[in-house]
Amino acid sequence: MVMAMKNYMMVLSYDGSRYLGWQGQGNTENTIEHKVETVLQRLTGEQTKMQASGRTDAGVHALAQPVTFQLSRSLDCHLLLTELNRYLPEDIGVLSLSPAPERFHARLSARSKIYVYRIWNSPAPDVFGRKYRYQISDSLDLQAMEQAARQLEGEHDFRSFCGLKRFKKSTVREIYQISFSRTGDELALRFHGNGFLNRMVRILAGTLIEVGLGLRSPESMTEVLAAEDRSAAAGALPAHGLMLEEVFY
Repeated sequence: MVMAMKNYMMVLSYDGSRYLGWQGQGNTENTIEHKVETVLQRLTGEQTKMQASGRTDAGVHALAQPVTFQLSRSLDCHLLLTELNRYLPEDIGVLSLSPAPERFHARLSARSKIYVYRIWNSPAPDVFGRKYRYQISDSLDLQAMEQAARQLEGEHDFRSFCGLKRFKKSTVREIYQISFSRTGDELALRFHGNGFLNRMVRILAGTLIEVGLGLRSPESMTEVLAAEDRSAAAGALPAHGLMLEEVFY
């Protein structure tokens, strides 16, 4: 008789500064997935494979990264959460842990996500936020950036904004909203969509920044989308300004 596996979901928060991304890699142990799986195996005595809502790149942070995994037995979730936070590195934390429905999957069950890219828009040094905000000294035309963003919202082929040149799957995604908020010298760009391609948010942010600097017109976004060519968009902004903020199910 085959024993039914127990499905669990936990939500992680992490500072990605010193890691080579979420996904485990055979040639290094310096990934968030490896760190969490190692501690989880030590505490439960079972080897398991975690599934995250998405694979954040090297240097990217997560405010709330949902993860599912399966074990052969029921657990005291409160106790395991406490022990995980006791033994995990200080830059990785478990926010919640609970049983999940049998078919629930952190990535496949996700309906949409919000990523935020933070800009420090000032010539003054960003001493304490330098690991989490990308600095741009020149002033930005926020109105032009908002006009450009409206053209990027909706369902489009975002091949021009994909970091992988040989991406064989569909590059069609839907962006529900791109919003901007300024608090003092910080400008936050939020991207809410049903899914994102490799480096897509960082490339979108970089392209919108070029509009804000007057290097592109807001109307040129239509041409960039139509080109379906990576060279038509701007370069990807650095990873440290990007954070996975929320996942919806």
